[in-house]
Amino acid sequence: MPKPTDILIAGAGIGGLTAALACAQNNLKVAVIERASELGEVGAGLQIAANGTHVLEKLGLGAELENIGFRPEAATLRLGQSGRTVFSNPLGEAARERYGAWYYHVHRADLHRILAEAANVNPNIDLQLGKAVTGFVEKAGLVSAALSDGNSIGAGALIGADGIHSSVREGLFGKDAPRFTGNVAWRLLVPTRSLPAGLIPPHATVWTGPKGHAVTYYVRGGELVNFVGVVEREDWQVEGWLESGDISELKQGFAPWCSTIHQLIDAADETTCFKWALFDRDPLPSWSKGRVTLLGDACHPMLPFMAQGACMAIEDAWVLATELATAEDPAQAFLDYEAQRKKRTARVQMAARANAKRFHKGAPLGQLGTYGPMWLAARVKPDLLNKPFDWIYGANVTKA
Repeated sequence: MPKPTDILIAGAGIGGLTAALACAQNNLKVAVIERASELGEVGAGLQIAANGTHVLEKLGLGAELENIGFRPEAATLRLGQSGRTVFSNPLGEAARERYGAWYYHVHRADLHRILAEAANVNPNIDLQLGKAVTGFVEKAGLVSAALSDGNSIGAGALIGADGIHSSVREGLFGKDAPRFTGNVAWRLLVPTRSLPAGLIPPHATVWTGPKGHAVTYYVRGGELVNFVGVVEREDWQVEGWLESGDISELKQGFAPWCSTIHQLIDAADETTCFKWALFDRDPLPSWSKGRVTLLGDACHPMLPFMAQGACMAIEDAWVLATELATAEDPAQAFLDYEAQRKKRTARVQMAARANAKRFHKGAPLGQLGTYGPMWLAARVKPDLLNKPFDWIYGANVTKA
């Protein structure tokens, strides 16, 4: 067997690559194993709040993030059927002053690309594509991982950053039993030039409505509008998020909604329409065993209703690398990492779960009871609407 590397990471997604860069910055030798044969363009929009931006800047990617990102001017809540604004909280410079870093909208592929480019030129990172970790054993202070190409690789520790269907998690704790939430999500990318000027504001906008909601924001410097629409239904339960969708079916799901949403959907290309069923998982009681641990969606998959999935993985990566760099024993580093991260990520998971109900008020009394206090607070004391997000956006794990 070749001389073992310090850290083996299963998965070259956003979490895995961020972890590799953070470990390499701490002078650890890292091998990253990725199932895909090439790192191509997948996914759509992501929101990177200040808590994620802090980490990316510390990894030296601040300029690249600025180049690929779009800075939203506000976070806005609107009623989907009437289009009426409930509140609009300033982001942009106001968020930077409050939290110490910019809030960005990015295309997932763009963020993935700048992480991969940084990993490819880092001498401490060995990025291996077209293979996957299929099993592992720990013995005598070494983790030996079996790979899908028939070879094996040894390392001082293994990090499972291999996503919601993690094989490393299954190897640690067995198969999980996700719970279908009764929600199906759709996503589109619409060229801005195909839309009437000013149709979609430069905001992170949530459009609430009966048994569903939508989210709109710009990516790629404003070239594209990212649309995610969620509807309640029980008849389709495919969890993968690369399933093609039928735009006519999407239109039917949002038939009662305002003309802005209809114009956006009408301008979309069928090839950019995808749908996936949303499943929920309770927080894991443990993420680690010995010299093996989990990161990101592999250990705390969350519904997308807090826009924090990527940021939580990015935070995980920094904390984990910091612990590995300072601890003599990887197993102890993983326990310390868990202790720092589990409560926070579980809280975000639960907040996202709560938003699934909060955004789907349809009856007038339900809307009044939920959104009325928000509307009033926005006019009487706007800062009341910022405070509930301070614990998320105000965190900076690089200073912990």
